[in-house]
Amino acid sequence: MTTKIKYSLLALCLGAIVAQAHPIIPTPQSVTLGKGYFVATKQPATEAMAVVTEKNHGEEYYRLVITPQKITCYAASEAGVFYAKQSLLQLSDSLGRIPCMTIVDEPRFAWRGLMLDVSRHFFGKEVVMQQLDMLARLKMNRYHLHLTDETGWRIEIKQYPALTGVGAEGNWSDRKAPRAFYTQDDIREIVEYARERHIQVIPEIDMPGHATTVYRAYPEFSTGGTGRWAGFTFYPAAETTYTFLRNVLTEVAALFPAPYIHIGGDEVHFGNQVWKTDPQIQQFIRDNQLGDEVGLEHYFVRRACEIVADLGKTVIGWDEIIESGVPADNMLVMWWRHDKPQILDKALKEGFRVILSPRIPCYFDFVQDDSHKIGRRWGGAFNTLEVAYRFPESIQARLTGHESQILGIQANIWTERIADKKRLDFMTFPRLAIIAEDAWSPAERKNEADFKERLPYFLKYLDTQHIEYFNPFNPAATPEPWGPEKADATANG
Repeated sequence: MTTKIKYSLLALCLGAIVAQAHPIIPTPQSVTLGKGYFVATKQPATEAMAVVTEKNHGEEYYRLVITPQKITCYAASEAGVFYAKQSLLQLSDSLGRIPCMTIVDEPRFAWRGLMLDVSRHFFGKEVVMQQLDMLARLKMNRYHLHLTDETGWRIEIKQYPALTGVGAEGNWSDRKAPRAFYTQDDIREIVEYARERHIQVIPEIDMPGHATTVYRAYPEFSTGGTGRWAGFTFYPAAETTYTFLRNVLTEVAALFPAPYIHIGGDEVHFGNQVWKTDPQIQQFIRDNQLGDEVGLEHYFVRRACEIVADLGKTVIGWDEIIESGVPADNMLVMWWRHDKPQILDKALKEGFRVILSPRIPCYFDFVQDDSHKIGRRWGGAFNTLEVAYRFPESIQARLTGHESQILGIQANIWTERIADKKRLDFMTFPRLAIIAEDAWSPAERKNEADFKERLPYFLKYLDTQHIEYFNPFNPAATPEPWGPEKADATANG
């Protein structure tokens, strides 16, 4: 049977779920099949469900018992009830029938995340809210907004209006694009929408590098390299810079109730060349016995971490941050450099709590099929569904003995070559469903062939949401959408 015919047959079965299987993504910890169906008639099954508190379990645990007469959810918290409802929504067929079964379920990892880069190309709150809906459907609970970078500053800061007055102009492919950013009211609306879906929204304000938009708005707080890298870094040798950061982060902290602020901390060496020749910076290095420019970078990170801690938040940083001298207890690390597994080893050995988000398989700006032309590759490697599904088991040897330090998994959508919603959806789905299963389902319950049997049900749901995904069963039916191939020559200042 060809893949195309097999997919067509599965699609025909979507209106009547067979009792031998379940279509839930991510797959639950345990499923025991029963006989018959519960049929929702007077009200949706999620509203007919009775709820019983069952303590002595994790916050996200639920047990769902479906009989022909009733549906009962046993859960330790509202989050567990919410996730039970997501399973019911996936189980219900077009006639309102739900196969009888008992599900016992809770997540493998506490952190199940997605990052959207809105600096390179901006996506409004309607797109964000649809992504939050999809995260909820897949039982994911962290949404990381990459709000600032070289291209655009995308969050209103009332004390510094030029950050959006000037810094929100343009995007990666069109320097003349009109200003685009979230007002503080937009952020409050997004955060509340996420809270209702048991999702924390994590803001990222990138520093000390990737700060070119600050240079455009307030050059007195910036320095860096020359040409393309002009203004890439904050000015690290002036106390006014740290005052500026404290003021900005104070407003950010007030908008986001999540206990974290991401400060980036990556790739500073790309644009710190001026540090080597600036007399004030060199004197600052000597006065503070920092050794060199790398020591100055680490000093900056420590100062930023102190500000975040003063605001009652915990710092998150990309994996370069482990070299800064900040104690492991005071920060979370996102391991992203898949080509540097020794950095993951070092972070775990030194006691850091780690979120796994390596380029391969967690970066959704990488192509997902060899026929695709737009997007990244690493040598010959890219992020197929199969590569994504085999994670994190593919690096299990490095994690053994450090399981308690692995907080979870996060997918990242960098948007240099993603300029519109059609391409955003195409690059996100169905890979997000795979990351959801990687992060939720126990390793022993994961089964790649079984996942491919369940995936068509999810694709059918995406159709109802008008999401234009990549179809791995029939790639020709979903051709690769356009994406910008190069940056506007003036996009970085």
